[in-house]
Amino acid sequence: MSKKIIHFNAFEMNCISHLSPGLWRYPGDWALRYKDIEYWQNLSQIAEKGLFDAIFIADVIGVYDLYKGSDEAALRTALQTPVNDPVQLAAIGAAVTKNLGFGITAGVPFEHPFPFARRLSTLDHLTKGRVGWNIVTGYLPSANRSMGSVEAPHDERYDQADEYLEVLYRLLEGSWEDDAVILNRETGQFADPAKIHHIIHHGKYYDVEGIHICEPSIQRTPVLFQAGNSTRGMKFAAENAEAIFIAPPTKEYAKTAVKNVREALIRAGRQPDDAKIYILATVITDQTDALAEAKYKDLLSYASEEGSLVINSGWLGTDLSQYDLDAPLNKIQSNAIRAQVEALSNSTTEDGRVWTLRDLIKLSGIGCQGIKIVGGAKTASDQIEELIDYSGADAINLGYATTPGTHADVVEFVVPELQKRGRYQTEYAEGSLRHKLFGKGDRLPENHRAAKYRKGGELWSVDDYTNTGRKRA
Repeated sequence: MSKKIIHFNAFEMNCISHLSPGLWRYPGDWALRYKDIEYWQNLSQIAEKGLFDAIFIADVIGVYDLYKGSDEAALRTALQTPVNDPVQLAAIGAAVTKNLGFGITAGVPFEHPFPFARRLSTLDHLTKGRVGWNIVTGYLPSANRSMGSVEAPHDERYDQADEYLEVLYRLLEGSWEDDAVILNRETGQFADPAKIHHIIHHGKYYDVEGIHICEPSIQRTPVLFQAGNSTRGMKFAAENAEAIFIAPPTKEYAKTAVKNVREALIRAGRQPDDAKIYILATVITDQTDALAEAKYKDLLSYASEEGSLVINSGWLGTDLSQYDLDAPLNKIQSNAIRAQVEALSNSTTEDGRVWTLRDLIKLSGIGCQGIKIVGGAKTASDQIEELIDYSGADAINLGYATTPGTHADVVEFVVPELQKRGRYQTEYAEGSLRHKLFGKGDRLPENHRAAKYRKGGELWSVDDYTNTGRKRA
């Protein structure tokens, strides 16, 4: 029985320090060039050379200001601040690549779904169907303060996201029929208005009446990414996501997390393989094990302890400066990324101890809380295969120590080794990002929640759509 093909994403962010605080100081690192188009185009070409699925671009709206009650440490260490918008990067990277996908992050609480639907369609047109959207509900209190909004309880954020997706599905899937665009040059008729429908949505969070103001793109709805690990987040991910990200500290927890995702997909009425599961891991590699180990040790010498405390305070939703470094982490309560607390509280370190803050900071020096893989081409490939096969996941979401160095090393050393073993693709499939991932066409499948909002679907009705829209009084 042949083993599954392993996939990679490059996990990036439009900032100086993403998940490896302090490493921007490393010789040869290009992180300070994050403002340059050429930087992103070069990174895109490296990722496409390595046949990566996508560059997945994280984002936050707000700053990490929980540590010591201010944003000073985040600014001092450039920890995800400053951070530029990720959305434009998809078009920039697509301009110099043919097959690489681009996953952009955008938060539900911070942009109305009507204009956001246009942004998604625009990107899907410009990339020729190679865009995905990472759905986030936000976890930094500073973002809500800057937007003049009140932070909602954890589960309510997903209630709002459910309605947000309903509006998007109505616009992207239900507003324009497939044959609405006529393009009759003789009569001058571009489209048939009878096949373009005004959605009518009045909900708890949004009121939207009108047509989707873009013609349908290749995928209509871009590939949906999500990192829902809490109980409520997992339900949301299982109902919507096609690529689900997990950040386990160990392969044992990864196996449990993957099992939970597969079971949640079944409960949502989908197949267990309807979503690809990506594990966050940082791969430090070189020609030999000795060179890789030396590189890792050298990289760690540039890691910022303060930056690590800043980012983990934000991820865990509490000021870690109030804890003793040798205190156990199992007392932390959070309204932020709860799964991280649960993962650490329910596991032990390699030597069998309860996780302490000091252990967390050491782990987070490179790649934050994700798994670390260190070794030459064969050793690193062995570890990647073991992680995928043991956990049942599909892919690795590749964090980085330096950019583009870490990703370039994976492309140079690990990708060829995995290809030799028959565990990695040797060419891209044709078509959209969705078709490349699943081989089943450009559109969301009929068993996906979004399909219900297409004409003929069970949630498409004359009460929610009209051909004429609202007439002026």
